Amino acid sequence: MHNQNQPQDMSRRKFLTTVGKIGGSAALMSVMGTMGLLSPDTIKASSYTPPGKSDLSLAGRNGKKIIILGAGIAGMTAAYELGEAGYDCTILEARARSGGRIWSVRRGTTIAETGSAKQVARFAPGLYLNAGPMRIPQFHATLDYCRKFGVQLEPFNNVNDNAYYYNENVGTLSGQKIRKRAAKADVRGYISEMLAKAVNQKALDLPITPEEKEKLVQYLRTEGDLDADLFYKGSSRGGYKDEPGGRLDAGVIRDPFDLKAILNSGLGNYFSSEYGYDQQMMMFHPVGGMDAISSAFEKRLGNRIKHHSEVKEIRQSDSGVRVVYTNMQTGQTLELTADYCICTIPLPVLKDIPADFSPAMSQAIRSVNYASAGKIGMQFSRRFWEEDDQIYGGNTLTNMDISSIYYPPTEYFGKKGLLLGYYTFGSNADKLGAMTFKEREDYALKQGAKIHPQYYKEFEASFSVDWKKIKYNLGGWASYSQDARKTYYPTLCKPDRRIYLAGEHLSYLTGWMAGGIESARQVVADIHERVLKA
Repeated sequence: MHNQNQPQDMSRRKFLTTVGKIGGSAALMSVMGTMGLLSPDTIKASSYTPPGKSDLSLAGRNGKKIIILGAGIAGMTAAYELGEAGYDCTILEARARSGGRIWSVRRGTTIAETGSAKQVARFAPGLYLNAGPMRIPQFHATLDYCRKFGVQLEPFNNVNDNAYYYNENVGTLSGQKIRKRAAKADVRGYISEMLAKAVNQKALDLPITPEEKEKLVQYLRTEGDLDADLFYKGSSRGGYKDEPGGRLDAGVIRDPFDLKAILNSGLGNYFSSEYGYDQQMMMFHPVGGMDAISSAFEKRLGNRIKHHSEVKEIRQSDSGVRVVYTNMQTGQTLELTADYCICTIPLPVLKDIPADFSPAMSQAIRSVNYASAGKIGMQFSRRFWEEDDQIYGGNTLTNMDISSIYYPPTEYFGKKGLLLGYYTFGSNADKLGAMTFKEREDYALKQGAKIHPQYYKEFEASFSVDWKKIKYNLGGWASYSQDARKTYYPTLCKPDRRIYLAGEHLSYLTGWMAGGIESARQVVADIHERVLKA
């Protein structure tokens, strides 16, 4: 029923309290920022404070030793921060390289996924595939270390409205590649038209005044580019069928798609992917590959990282920890002892390593699922997406199994180019991951050619990754169910006597490098406080 009463004013405090209850701290911080209630001091209050060097003498005098398992971003962050405070850290890393999921595949890179033959990257010199992380939001802690270590960054244009949407089996627009700007203009235009007319006809039960309704209609008119009668009849936002030019050439605006066609296409369902908090522009990536970040850490950690060291046992007592590992180059079994251990090994790998965890911790480690994720890098002899389609960075999205195509945000106008032929998750990733490397390549070519017919003529080489079949990962990132967050996550966050867990799986930033960094920083602070109190 329509409320005839004037809407009541809500106090600022009550409003913010309600936002906090519904959306949590992230929503509350966002709204406070919009209202101008966040001062620089307020924002700084939540920033990380490393162990103070004023305490260095105590840490050094006690000679505390820390074993860190895994030289991914979490392990290296922990080693760097603890090293700055005077702790004696050793990282055991099974691979020949550091970085974990930070992995830039270049010419000569080899990998044998579990149950698969060896794959060798044959990319041209200078081209690379970021097989794991490929972008950094501007507010992530990852940028702190890029700034500190002098890692050169450049923009990662996550959004490009000159790229395409392509869906199959969705009505009259099936099998058509449609510029993103056209779909966005039409969906927003039609939806704005319907809402504006409903407001004007008092068809919506809204607790707002007539003046506020007028403001809402004005917003919808602007949002949808509606005419004076609140009709959407197309917009230059969606592009032109004849581009404007010089002198009297005003161009011809494209005709909008039919309302039913655009709604049945499902293209509007893609828009929200750009609105996600961690997907909004700006985004960045290191010049020359994401492994510039792990290389910067390696440079500062030096021989504190022991590569080719596969952990076989994790033991602990009330007085210390002992880790048994195998040198993969010599086959020799070795031991390392320390006061504390920080374990960053992904949980699907950790669950099969004999360890002195409590029953509750062991159960928690076994109970967390990891995401299916896969990528394929595809090298082409010509950057046809730029030359023929005028697409510079961004992505094309589709309901085919390949899900998305990402265009390189670097080396514009170069001769050759390497694009991300698919970046898949869930069942699509499992389907492609079950294929051989050649079958994945053929599948990506077949589906991608529906969008870019230049594929077959220009294709040169590929390299694909299924993260559930990468030996020391066995999954993309932690994928918590609501029940697992409630039941097991608190246990994983607590120290198990002298063993602490860290990594993206010990954060609410799963899958992001910042998740590993943030969790490592908290463990560093916890250990340092424990040492000072001992």
